[in-house]
Amino acid sequence: MIVDFHTHSLASDGALAPLELLRRAKAAGVHQFALTDHDTMAGYLSVRHTNEASEVGLISGVELSCRWASTTLHVVGLNFDADAPQMITMVEQLTQAREERAEKISKRLAGLGIDGALKGAKKIANESQIGRPHFATWMAEAGAVDSATEAFDKYLGAGKIGDVKMFWPPLCDVVQAISQAGGVAILAHPLKYRLTGMKLRALISDFKAAGGGAIEVLNGRQPETDLKRLSQLAEGSGLMCSVGSDFHRDFEYGPKLGIDVERLPDGLYVWHAMEVAA
Repeated sequence: MIVDFHTHSLASDGALAPLELLRRAKAAGVHQFALTDHDTMAGYLSVRHTNEASEVGLISGVELSCRWASTTLHVVGLNFDADAPQMITMVEQLTQAREERAEKISKRLAGLGIDGALKGAKKIANESQIGRPHFATWMAEAGAVDSATEAFDKYLGAGKIGDVKMFWPPLCDVVQAISQAGGVAILAHPLKYRLTGMKLRALISDFKAAGGGAIEVLNGRQPETDLKRLSQLAEGSGLMCSVGSDFHRDFEYGPKLGIDVERLPDGLYVWHAMEVAA
């Protein structure tokens, strides 16, 4: 069986329209699929009743931004009621947070002599959820940097002037919104936060205490040693496992859509729980 529970479309920072993403998933032989755009359900809502949705086993999904201590985290929500007021309110809150963050980023860049960033980034984003990649693309097109990669390296990446963290809701609020809407909350790509072993265990403990249900043990092209480590952490914490490509766009060394479950270690995975629920 092939699954993928972490993907992105044009509704956030992906390159493909939601329907095209579903068609690509179908071509990849995916049996269960989630479209998990950043802080928006717009992409999922636009395709949830299509033939392609049923063909790839589409479930509701979203990747929500939040904070834990001084760290910005991402929590994937799966198989929730997309019409639940808790989810609608949370997404509205995060949309407002992204708008405020974008304004703050623009002001900081203007202080360095890079003017017009907010207007430019919004034009790039069009109707999608605005984020730092849109600023990076605009900066490259405007000639402020040579490439979007350079924009992150100099201005927008972790610890840089455009890395604004203060607007996200607490981890517990995001997890509870997903749980109250009948879904499962998944701690996305835990090793990307570069926490010490002690802090990572503390994060997982707090995540579980808030109602979190699973850890993402495989994200994109990830070393087998990381898969094994995270699988052991999930089992030791009494949490389920989830996997996803974190697909955004095609590039030479990027992940492809779909994860073959035959390559995964034994364990309790989120699709097992969804099969039981069904």
